[in-house]
Amino acid sequence: MTENEISEKIIGCAIEVHKSLGPGLLESVYTECLFYELLKAGLYAEKQKPLPLVYKEVKLDIGYRIDIIVENKVIIELKSVEALNDIHTAQVLTYLKLSGCKLGLLMNFNVLRVVDGLKRLVNKL
Repeated sequence: MTENEISEKIIGCAIEVHKSLGPGLLESVYTECLFYELLKAGLYAEKQKPLPLVYKEVKLDIGYRIDIIVENKVIIELKSVEALNDIHTAQVLTYLKLSGCKLGLLMNFNVLRVVDGLKRLVNKL
């Protein structure tokens, strides 16, 4: 499956979660529910996946944690905030660079329609 095909399925799952729950809940609630929907859709997903970080000679076993990674190709960063801002975008771009993944989805569930809180970010490698 390509990154685009995976992202279509992810967005469908996110819409299902948002239709059921609506805005205003904690990020952790949306993470758990989206993870459930992804697995139910037959996608391989890992949540809160620790990934190592290497900086020069220093290796940190857990440099950061990705909210959800799907099929080892698409990173999902979930938020439940008033508005997405540049630092959220920068965070996903950094995750993409460090992981080697090509596609990231930044999703804010604290909106009336989840597609209005969605940003698709591409790692230009």
